[in-house]
Amino acid sequence: MFLQHNVRGRVKVNKDASVRLQDNIVLEHYGLNELHLESVRHYREQFAKVKPNHPWNGLETKDFLYKIGAWGKIRNTSKEGLTLAGLLMFSEERMITEVLPQYFLEYREYDDDMLWSNRFTSQDGTWSGNIYDFYFKVMNELKDGSEAEKEAMHEALVNAIVHADYNGDGGIIVERQRSYVQFSNPGLFGIPLEQAFSGGVSHLRNPNVFKMFIYIHFCKRAGVGLKTIETICLQQPVIDQYDFQERTVITLPIVSFPERHKQDDDLEMICDWSDNLELADSINNDENSYNSDENSINSELESINKELESVNKESNCVNSGPNSVISENNSCNSDQNSINNLTNSVNNEEETNIDQELWSIAEIARKKKRLAPAKMEEVILQLCAHRPLMLKELAYLLDRTPDGLRNNYLGKLLAEGKMRLKYPEQLNHPRQAYITNK
Repeated sequence: MFLQHNVRGRVKVNKDASVRLQDNIVLEHYGLNELHLESVRHYREQFAKVKPNHPWNGLETKDFLYKIGAWGKIRNTSKEGLTLAGLLMFSEERMITEVLPQYFLEYREYDDDMLWSNRFTSQDGTWSGNIYDFYFKVMNELKDGSEAEKEAMHEALVNAIVHADYNGDGGIIVERQRSYVQFSNPGLFGIPLEQAFSGGVSHLRNPNVFKMFIYIHFCKRAGVGLKTIETICLQQPVIDQYDFQERTVITLPIVSFPERHKQDDDLEMICDWSDNLELADSINNDENSYNSDENSINSELESINKELESVNKESNCVNSGPNSVISENNSCNSDQNSINNLTNSVNNEEETNIDQELWSIAEIARKKKRLAPAKMEEVILQLCAHRPLMLKELAYLLDRTPDGLRNNYLGKLLAEGKMRLKYPEQLNHPRQAYITNK
């Protein structure tokens, strides 16, 4: 079985090599405070899982990041900081776009009416927005294919992430239709397609990012990704290169996806694809976020970057300029008063009567994982009629994922005017809650 490929226009091989930022460049104004704590923690857990006896497991955070290529030092100076690869893998969207303004990640699904039925982007403020977390969020949405198809989708997704030109336009887009999944990324192949198909030869646009995925066994050696996809796909995948847009698109025909939009009940089939990896809940963990006000990413008091003499005055530096690091005292991820006064059991004697009542109302949703959407909406409206409830409170009461509730129910109820936000003028308010309109 051969991978089909259609080349639109003349393929330009690595035309931007002289002007684009390499992923090993050191960003001296971006230090440990620019990291998303949960992403780093999870990566280290994955590393330790596949390399339990590796000496790097005992290193401090900065030393570990240096070993894997996420941290760098500028030779002959005392300057150091995150590499561009480290920023992409483990930082947050706000910081990444300071260096790469075109950076964008998106996953989307369409229903039978060609309307979005499920969508998230790196800009929606509900998760870190980095490429490491993006991998897990996307694979969680693609978990219901066959094992062979999931392996092919894994290869295609990693291929898009490690080969994307993050200086290019359009970002990485993963689009799921009923009969196929499409992976689109900025940047053309750096070698002729015939060589890419044959395997063994590769031109790595982001070698440090690739290396970090190899360390946790998410990649094999360079040059075998397309050949692997070709080998395991049940139907012929298609690869298109669009010269005028400088984009690469890989389309995987999928034969075993269940009907997700035809049957209402199927909208409830949202669970964590990587249960053993425990990332889904940690992506949006406000309590552990480096973006809390107390540990502000750009805190001038703690910044590694407050030296007056900056190496970034050099010609090759990305961070020159007085506004290279933007202070955000009101970080959207700040949540000192962390949610969930409901985390104790309903049987706890300290639970208030109102919380016991909420628990009882939501019982049907906890017991029935495939509750009809109309019934789920009814339960949500009943809950939020008692008092304003935050997303995480609703997720806990209903035993559903926050993303599933937001994408499948809350957005619809808000659009229909059946609910309203507690802070409509501040969408990312740390205490944002949902209220039923009476």
